[in-house]
Amino acid sequence: MASSITQQPPPLPSLHHPILKPTITRRSLLLTSTTTTLTFPSLSSSASPQLPNPTITDRIFMDFSLCPNYYLPNRTLGDTISTLCSESTLLGRVILGLYGNLVPRTVSNFKSLCISSPNSSSSYKNTFVHKVIQGQYFLAGRQGRPEKGEVRPPRHLPRNVETVDPKAFALTHSRPGVVSLSLSENDDDDEIKFDPEYRNVEFLITTGPGPCPQLDNKNIVFGTVLEGLDVITTIASTPTYQPGERIRQFNDLAEFFGDERAQNARAIWNRPLTTIYISDCGVLEVAKPSLTPSLP
Repeated sequence: MASSITQQPPPLPSLHHPILKPTITRRSLLLTSTTTTLTFPSLSSSASPQLPNPTITDRIFMDFSLCPNYYLPNRTLGDTISTLCSESTLLGRVILGLYGNLVPRTVSNFKSLCISSPNSSSSYKNTFVHKVIQGQYFLAGRQGRPEKGEVRPPRHLPRNVETVDPKAFALTHSRPGVVSLSLSENDDDDEIKFDPEYRNVEFLITTGPGPCPQLDNKNIVFGTVLEGLDVITTIASTPTYQPGERIRQFNDLAEFFGDERAQNARAIWNRPLTTIYISDCGVLEVAKPSLTPSLP
């Protein structure tokens, strides 16, 4: 008969065994306090980034009108926008608020072309809205010959260094009525851009109905429409010239082979079929700068 083996439980540790206590020395205490201090986050790293300051410091008015006689065949060489468009129809006045604290140089140059003397060619007055991109924005302030409804900036206009400053691109084209310095969409002729004294003064205004994210980080937002958004909507609904598909294909082929006529042909794409121009512009005095919470 096999003997039964009874398994004994392991012996419990003696209660009389000595308990090791940590020895705290001055050196270990110093190292512990140093390590603990290093784990705290830096106050400078936790600081939130500085937000853009879209305070409206200046107000500009622009009157937009329709000119029915500009492309008439009986015009003479001495005709100007003022004489050809003497029977124009006023679309309305638009009030623009400018962010002078955010992009002071862009705002200053824009104001300079709004307050020039009436007989000066260095003004947005009597210049065309030369492109309307349906459902997105329209362009104005193209450089060139004043008799063609284009602007000629003054020679003393300071160079805009904000075009290379990342902080100037902080605001987005999030809604209708955003006023922006046109950089990526600029269509000035190359021979004008290559001039050492070239100053970009072309601007765009978003027309809605939605945002234009493709313009973000490429164009400098420097203002917003405060009044007259209905005028912007009217301009946006103006019929424009749209080339056929075969014309677009031939133009792409010509551009591929380096034909300069391709760019000249594209200059009339999206042009309003009815001449829209800035019949007057100027500065409105602001008693106190304001910050509208709804601004981008």
